[in-house]
Amino acid sequence: MRLNVTLYRVMAYVTGVVLIVLCVLAIGQVFTDDGALVNVIGTVHGLLYIIYLIVSYPLTRRLRLPAGPTIAVLLAGTVPVMTFIVEHRIRVRYIEPALAGVTARSPDTHGSFSPPPHG
Repeated sequence: MRLNVTLYRVMAYVTGVVLIVLCVLAIGQVFTDDGALVNVIGTVHGLLYIIYLIVSYPLTRRLRLPAGPTIAVLLAGTVPVMTFIVEHRIRVRYIEPALAGVTARSPDTHGSFSPPPHG
């Protein structure tokens, strides 16, 4: 699960940064006639967003997120700055507790994992 989380977090930040760059360039395009850079960055963002979806959806299923947070995660790459906000909230509310549960398990003397203590 740690690999899923790492890939999700990396893609959330990369997608978010590229979207912000795209928005700044699109605003700057108003003052110039050259839209080639905006087209290139827009295409890059589109490809990154597809990768973001491919990475984030399995994580939402693995974490068993309800529909609302799942939709927020999947749409966050379309709204500037939203990937940072959603990533933080999902990490604090769902990812960290899930990872704590995984790391709370320790191997017993026979090499199998015992369930985490109740309490």
